[in-house]
Amino acid sequence: MASPARSALRSRRAVRRILISVAAATGSLVLGVVVLAAASGSMLAEGTQLLGPGTPAASAPVGGIPGAPIPVTMLRLYRAAAAAGCPGLSWTVLAAIGTIESDNGTSTLPGVHAGANRAGAEGPMQFEPATFAHYDEPVPPGGVSPPSPYDAADAVYAADRMLCADGGGDPATVGNAVWDYNHSAAYVSEVLTMASELAGAPSRGIAGTPRGREPAKAPGP
Repeated sequence: MASPARSALRSRRAVRRILISVAAATGSLVLGVVVLAAASGSMLAEGTQLLGPGTPAASAPVGGIPGAPIPVTMLRLYRAAAAAGCPGLSWTVLAAIGTIESDNGTSTLPGVHAGANRAGAEGPMQFEPATFAHYDEPVPPGGVSPPSPYDAADAVYAADRMLCADGGGDPATVGNAVWDYNHSAAYVSEVLTMASELAGAPSRGIAGTPRGREPAKAPGP
């Protein structure tokens, strides 16, 4: 029979072994967490490095509405056309029209990429052929020759020229220019509301309208 002193010693040794095992297991767990965190940090850092500081996104949100982006190629066209062809006309007006008419050329509705819609309109900016022919020259950078209403550059620059000819370069008459583009008060309100959203101004008027719909009337007389 073991003495009380020896039994107590054995008990202390057993407790010590348990504590050591628990500590080892805990250390392994902590080490695993640290390794995982380090790996995650490396992945995030790598992703940031791949994007690079100041790298533009592939698209810009329309009015803060998810799922309605402006492709970066179209965004550049809207900005370039407004700056080069019509001082005073905001690129956001062109972008709003392109978004409403064809979802910036991404719509699969008739007339956007080929043929015409029920109103006879063609291309991403939905021109009637005769109206497009009136505003399609000179051929813009990146456009095709002869100009085509289905070519994004040709269409955006033609829309810019038409709006400018109808007073789009003056904030006081830009609404009239949009009206000439499509004879509808609701359309004018929708375009100007979206243009304000894109410019970061408070939104007023119609919101949440369908994208890529067919226009009530193609731009023309």
